Amino acid sequence: MTVDLGLLILTAASIGFIHTLLGPDHYVPFVAMGAARRWSTRKTLWITSLCGVGHVLGSIVIGFVGIAIGVSIGKIEWLEGVRGDTAAWLLTGFGLAYLAWGLKKAWRGRPHSHEHFHGDGMLHEHSHGHEGAHLHPHVSLNPRSHGHGHVHGHVHLDAQSVKSITPWALFVIFVLGPCEPLIPVLMYPASQHSLWGTVAVVLAFSAATIATMLTVVYLASRGLERLPLDTAERYSHAFAGAALSLCGLGIVFLGL
Repeated sequence: MTVDLGLLILTAASIGFIHTLLGPDHYVPFVAMGAARRWSTRKTLWITSLCGVGHVLGSIVIGFVGIAIGVSIGKIEWLEGVRGDTAAWLLTGFGLAYLAWGLKKAWRGRPHSHEHFHGDGMLHEHSHGHEGAHLHPHVSLNPRSHGHGHVHGHVHLDAQSVKSITPWALFVIFVLGPCEPLIPVLMYPASQHSLWGTVAVVLAFSAATIATMLTVVYLASRGLERLPLDTAERYSHAFAGAALSLCGLGIVFLGL
């Protein structure tokens, strides 16, 4: 039966929009990590777009290869299911690891006090956390007390390393994550029309998916900027890790 290409392209764009909007894993990780890592809006959207391209590209390659060699839809769906489970568990694992790191960082950053005696008999105390610079100025209780630095020699996972790993971890996870409706619902029917028809359907789905990701991430990120979250800032990394792991578990157990 001949496929109406125009209707299929419109359907592809609609499915891309709805599929993305109903899947919080398409945008929550970027909003959460962008807020926790204090990415600029431009950087957040750039990472989102790269992950979005990787997300659709994986399924596109598999779909075209499957069509070219005549693999059945059932086998393609099985492969996509394996990819989906793998990506979901990776997202869950990365989220839990980031959650643990964020809780450790928050615990180290908790304010606490130290008392010190100076040679002149003066007593003072100062409050600080263990995150940030290793040399902390004191807040003295006595105006005649001397300046004091408190040096910490803790060895911990460098925040710069976590910062550099995070975008790549998200990219790998999204490359492995399949676009479930793309191959069986769109690419295989479009292949009955022509190669260029299949390309048009793929482009419509991809554009709608990535555009929806970018729009939701942008709006959510700007919305978070307006919320009074200063009191919870110390736990921002832990919250981000929890959001990622919940997205992964939602895919595994709820099929989101």
